[in-house]
Amino acid sequence: MPRILRRFRPSFQSGSVMSNLLRHAVLLAIVLFAPLAQAAIPAAPERDEGEGPWPQLILRGVTVITGTGAPAYGPVDIVIEGDRITRVQIVGSANTPIKADNRPALKPGGREIDLSGHYVMPGIVDMHGHIGGDEQGVTAEYVYKLWLAHGITSVRDPGCGNGIEWCASEARRSAANTITAPRIFPYAFFGMGHDGPITTPEQARQWVRTMKSKGALGMKCFGYRPDILEAAFDELRKQGMGSACHHAQLDVARVNVLTTARWGLGTMEHWYGLPEALFDGQTVQQYPADYNYMDEQHRFGEAGRLWAQASEKGSERYEAVITELLELGFTLDPTFTIYQATRDLMRARTAEWHADYTHPALWDFFTPSRHNHGSFFFDWGSEQETDWKHNYQRWMAFVNDYKNRGGRVTVGSDSGYIYKTYGFGTIEELELLREAGFHPLEVMRAATLSGAEALGAEDRIGSIEPGKLADLVVLSENPLANLKVLYGTGHIRLGADGEPARVGGVRYTIKDGILYDAPALLRDVRAIVAEEKARRGIQTLPQP
Repeated sequence: MPRILRRFRPSFQSGSVMSNLLRHAVLLAIVLFAPLAQAAIPAAPERDEGEGPWPQLILRGVTVITGTGAPAYGPVDIVIEGDRITRVQIVGSANTPIKADNRPALKPGGREIDLSGHYVMPGIVDMHGHIGGDEQGVTAEYVYKLWLAHGITSVRDPGCGNGIEWCASEARRSAANTITAPRIFPYAFFGMGHDGPITTPEQARQWVRTMKSKGALGMKCFGYRPDILEAAFDELRKQGMGSACHHAQLDVARVNVLTTARWGLGTMEHWYGLPEALFDGQTVQQYPADYNYMDEQHRFGEAGRLWAQASEKGSERYEAVITELLELGFTLDPTFTIYQATRDLMRARTAEWHADYTHPALWDFFTPSRHNHGSFFFDWGSEQETDWKHNYQRWMAFVNDYKNRGGRVTVGSDSGYIYKTYGFGTIEELELLREAGFHPLEVMRAATLSGAEALGAEDRIGSIEPGKLADLVVLSENPLANLKVLYGTGHIRLGADGEPARVGGVRYTIKDGILYDAPALLRDVRAIVAEEKARRGIQTLPQP
């Protein structure tokens, strides 16, 4: 089977292993049912990074960003015992010496770290993080270390493209901290592992139960026959499982976000299905006569004109849709970052981290090709970029309006596609939420507590509060002043000596009370990339 068809063969195919992480169920019955046996990428090696957890760990003198939307405050001492935060103690006033008698005492066997002048925020929750794949040619270790080095302590894998058993196993190993990895929330592609197409509602229900037994916490879909998909959502609710949906074009005419939200969909991925719900005066996208969904430049080129077809803010249709979604408690996971190249291809291709951190195999996957998903820049020009710039304006305006009216918005990256390198893409998503109109504190909440809430894990993660798991990010710079300091490459600032210097980057990522040296993780990734370049006999990434 050609690689482009492998990328889009139905998610209801048999076999638990799929090579490319964003399989579309949307080909439905129009593509022949053809299972393809492949090997999953290697599981992560046993952990040999990180220190702790300790009976007690105290982070001394920090300024804390809680993730709840509250303003930063400090100095505080954060007390961690084992894997839990037990105390967040204010130890003085800003810009004054700290009095020792205000501070929690260090217990025998504990460790304390003086972090005066540092900032601590909750670990980032990436709601759309695929763990690589054999077509991308990268290992789980490479992906995990990039995530942790950027303060990402929890990841929802929407689809588990390496197989649900593989993904669930990695989730268990991460929970036990036997591997260096964020905690993983595995969601199965609708129909994966089923022997043949799902053709009845009862088969859909049984599939949900089977996936739960194999360790899936939820389902990701792209669309399907409505009666069958509705049954799957009903069974997900009964089983207490989550759901995500990328409402792809091949089925969005009969299943858009209003349809699935009414059935109980938890999160909408990207933006597909939302403009279609906002149509007024038409029922389908204005496709040209020669449109072919399998020509990706054509598909994404026309997608850049889709928001212009949606109802405007303030219109009757717009108000009806946004009001109903808010009433349903629906969550938007926009993943602005993954489509950045559509509005500025050169910027995406020349990002400064590619040289040291983008694996050559991943770069090969990004390079324009008719065979790899997301590598659709066959002849991408100023007209397409202009369309997408306008598309972003409308899209961002809706997301910001939704947030302002009380709706939940989360952070997802979908890295591994379209010139997005793991970890870096997630931080870019924070910047894009800022561009959309979010206050930096709202960005932080979207990246932490909102994601935890959408996963039903807010009792454990997402904010800095006593009783919650110690998932924390330590920074020497204030991310509220400049989100760029979260990038592994840091930020360029002119120093007092008049010379430019790199500042920022995560200093420590703490997961379950285990302290990871983020710069050391980045060194490991650079070594992985350098080794592959040496093996290939290249010094820089080849350009088309």
